Amino acid sequence: MVDKDILGGMPVSEGTRVPVKNLFDYLEAGDSLNEFLDDFDYIPKEHCLAVIQASEKLLLEAQLHKNIN
Repeated sequence: MVDKDILGGMPVSEGTRVPVKNLFDYLEAGDSLNEFLDDFDYIPKEHCLAVIQASEKLLLEAQLHKNIN
């Protein structure tokens, strides 16, 4: 979710003030999705999976666009 009035418009997990970046920080550090969910137990797993899937789609589209140009 993006709302200019919440954390200056930084994408956050819906219904929270937890930046989506936190999920990627955990994963980049080698932590599992379950470890993230243990620390942020009020964020549904489905929301995290949706973020990961949307990110994958954006990356694939960017790669396709790069290959076309």
